[in-house]
Amino acid sequence: MVVISGHGLKIDDLIRVSRYGEKVEIDGDALKRVDEYRDILLKNINAGKRIYGVNTGVGAFINKDIGREDARLLQKKVIMSHAAGVGERLDDETVRGIMLLRANSLLRGNSGVRSVIIKRLVDFLNKNIIPIVPSRGSVGASGDLAPLAHIALAITGMGKVKYRGDIVDARKVLESVGSGELNLDYKEGIALINGTQVMTAITAICLHDARTYLLTALAATALTLESLGGIMNAYMAEVHALRPHKGQILVASAIRELLKGSELVKWGESEKQDAYSLRCVPQVFGAVADTIDFGRGVVEVEMNSVVDNPVIIGDKLVSCGNFHGEYVAMVADYLGIALTDMGNVCERQCYRLLNERLSGLPAFLTRKGGLNSGYMLLQYTAASLVSENKILSHPGVVDSIPTS
Repeated sequence: MVVISGHGLKIDDLIRVSRYGEKVEIDGDALKRVDEYRDILLKNINAGKRIYGVNTGVGAFINKDIGREDARLLQKKVIMSHAAGVGERLDDETVRGIMLLRANSLLRGNSGVRSVIIKRLVDFLNKNIIPIVPSRGSVGASGDLAPLAHIALAITGMGKVKYRGDIVDARKVLESVGSGELNLDYKEGIALINGTQVMTAITAICLHDARTYLLTALAATALTLESLGGIMNAYMAEVHALRPHKGQILVASAIRELLKGSELVKWGESEKQDAYSLRCVPQVFGAVADTIDFGRGVVEVEMNSVVDNPVIIGDKLVSCGNFHGEYVAMVADYLGIALTDMGNVCERQCYRLLNERLSGLPAFLTRKGGLNSGYMLLQYTAASLVSENKILSHPGVVDSIPTS
């Protein structure tokens, strides 16, 4: 059971819920806090305060006043109009992660929603009702408006969901599980769609999996060193103490531990030195390890943040830019660059193993070369993926197109 309170949620918790289906429980004290903030919102509304997205239009329509009689309807119309995503749908794991993060953020209370909104998100998680969310449509600078709107549609009884393997109308599923439609109240529409939970969930999952990729690359490096009779001088602790980056030291130590007692690598003095793809692994993979650790720190702060607009501070509502996705976007770009560079080294190790002039092993690791092609095409595939990674790792955060 993962208990959420608006604080202390970790990437490993997200994986337990999103990937492995662990149940979610809401902290009771956090719900009391939500109710207290809700009362503050209602007091401001009843006092006639002009509040963005509550009694005004949104975006370029900020100067349009919305009467009290239409203020609730506005919330429904906002999520309907903003559910404009296109493309293939996000996978179940990602959508579950998004709902968990949205519920956790709203539990901070500063968005002013009713507790029933949070309970509905958690109910979807625990009953494994998956909103259908198109993967394209978020620009990031305004948060993840379009994809979050598709989730908001589903929890209120509109749109489509995946339930027990079938894609069906959300309304029918809610009726079948005894939940019924959910009518949004003041501010709840914009509170559901303002935020960075889509990019954060995606990046959190990537960061979790990146650790597995790194550990796999370390094991492959150790095997490559053994296969090629690698020289271990470059992994000496004394070498890395001279350049004491945390990741570099950890990677060198890990390789030494993996090869402890090996008689296939060369320990001690040597007049030769290995190629960069073997000798510089601590420096490259170490940087990757530090990138992953840095990214986890940033993303876990974001996972427990209020990313709405406006937000309740004290007894007032304050307009802000907490929905902006810059922190997560930069981490995602940084991670993509790091993993691409790690992939470059892995491909070069593969090439070195298969090239008989470099390895001293049979060409493409096969007997009767010519009749057999061995692992020739393995390296072709690796080269293809490395090239694709270089395209995909172009920083997205530097691009911008004006929107309303």
